[in-house]
Amino acid sequence: MNHIDCKYYLATDVFKGICKRTKESILADEPHCEDFEKAPKCRYCKHFTESDEFMGLCMNQTHAFPDMQASTCKTFSWN
Repeated sequence: MNHIDCKYYLATDVFKGICKRTKESILADEPHCEDFEKAPKCRYCKHFTESDEFMGLCMNQTHAFPDMQASTCKTFSWN
């Protein structure tokens, strides 16, 4: 897992972001730190089915990106 998969990662552009805990600038694809907590994303939900590398279906009905944040999804459930 990388910084981009952490719930404390805040993207500022495609390649980097800010850690919400430390306020430091970090690269999205660097390995995570010891404060890592997995962010709720569609790819980690039991209702998500991946159809290809960049797309999937939520509950076999709605198109969804695997890396889409699911923090406000009412049906999200960890896989």
